[in-house]
Amino acid sequence: MEMSERVTVRWWRWRHNALKRRIDVVEAWVVLAGWVFALLGGVGAGLMAAGAVERAVERQRAESRQVSAVTVEDAPGPSPARAASDHRVWAEVRWAEPDGSTHTDDARVPPRTPARSTIPVWVNRSGDITTPPVSEGEAWLHTTMGGGLAGALAGGVVLGAAWLTRLTLDRRRMAQWDAEWERIDTRRGWKTG
Repeated sequence: MEMSERVTVRWWRWRHNALKRRIDVVEAWVVLAGWVFALLGGVGAGLMAAGAVERAVERQRAESRQVSAVTVEDAPGPSPARAASDHRVWAEVRWAEPDGSTHTDDARVPPRTPARSTIPVWVNRSGDITTPPVSEGEAWLHTTMGGGLAGALAGGVVLGAAWLTRLTLDRRRMAQWDAEWERIDTRRGWKTG
């Protein structure tokens, strides 16, 4: 017995075909629009998210500055093993602002740092100790990942909506076929199933 070959006809929804229905054309347009909007929306959302992350990094850099602080007292020894991974300890430090005022706060310093040692700390505009701004590499990583994830999410949402629309169209197509088979069966006076 000979094996039959299956022929795949590409773009059949766009070609002239006597069996093609209006719902097939609608489905073709839904698929095309879904992919186009997913691509454009994903790129647009990715660029907007990357720009927002980049602006946040620049704002963090503009709002913080590094100052030299002096430890007020000797820092304690190393913390137990369950402490933070950088093995720094908390100690009281003091620094002077450009306007001449002095501030005192707790900062993370290396263990057993002697009193009156100078250490760099980062402060925000209000004079509170803050974390150092992200490095160039970290900023690039945050921008790239934020933009990529936002683009993928936006494209996925659009493709998901197109997929749900196709499911609805498939259900409608099946209901139309059922109605046509029912009409053909009753016209001839017999049932096929």
